[in-house]
Amino acid sequence: MNILTVKNLSKSYKDLKAVDNVSFELEAGKIYGILGPNGAGKSTTIKMLSGLLKPDAGTIVYENGQKIGKWSKNIGLVPQEIAIYTELTAKENLDYFASLYGLKGSERDQRVAETLGFVDLTDVKDKKADEFSGGMKRRLNIACALVHLPKLIIMDEPTVGIDPQSRNYILETVIELNKRGTSVIYTSHYMEEVEKICDRIIILDKGKVILNDEKMNIKNRFLDTQTISISVFQPVTAELQAALSAISGINDVKVDDLTISCSYQVSMHPLSHIINTVNNSGNAINNISMTEQNLESVFLALTGKELRE
Repeated sequence: MNILTVKNLSKSYKDLKAVDNVSFELEAGKIYGILGPNGAGKSTTIKMLSGLLKPDAGTIVYENGQKIGKWSKNIGLVPQEIAIYTELTAKENLDYFASLYGLKGSERDQRVAETLGFVDLTDVKDKKADEFSGGMKRRLNIACALVHLPKLIIMDEPTVGIDPQSRNYILETVIELNKRGTSVIYTSHYMEEVEKICDRIIILDKGKVILNDEKMNIKNRFLDTQTISISVFQPVTAELQAALSAISGINDVKVDDLTISCSYQVSMHPLSHIINTVNNSGNAINNISMTEQNLESVFLALTGKELRE
């Protein structure tokens, strides 16, 4: 069952088309990663999904055909900019946000206590948030979005500017949330985070969806590629380049001075054939290095940009 269906979503700011005819579905109980270079339309898309921004065109439908109105109580939003009240304690922050969702009395007290425990802030519940480290503020930021037990949590780069230990704690929190049945939309500038926690990956570029697939499918589809770089002692002849290009499983052969770069399909097992072809050409191999594909290199190949740009 889909918890969210997006069809032909578009949004412009004057002459800039920030989101251009975007469509995707979110299956309940899954973690979806939305990636894209700066200016790709990620934040605008998230604002529309959470009801903070009205689309120019297209539809956003939640489970059972519901629109954002009443269903908004089922969404928890963790914005990129920390949205807590630093003059309040951790407990007071959660109590306030719980009240906004209509929680009252003992139910509210219970949810505040449980959520503080979930993000490991019980011991500092009575400290003001301005005394917290960056990682603790991030965890409190997440807690404020969880206190009402949302069905869908939308997290916009929740680990920006924090230490590795806090980042790992937040990732483990997301995984635990998902185990409890919460659906998650997660954006990040850290590909290793997406690779660790996400079931499906959507890549946006210039406001359009350029990839939308299960993580394992992406790995099987793109990550069968590897590159071998061979430095030789003599200039590479056109005949050698042609012979390498003719090997079954070779995707591309590039020559730069005394270096040959061969991109090939690992499953075709052409590596020994590549090395033998160079050796049999009368040239001599000076050095060999290997470069494996990963999700970061897939992103770079599709967008032409680094994820952190």
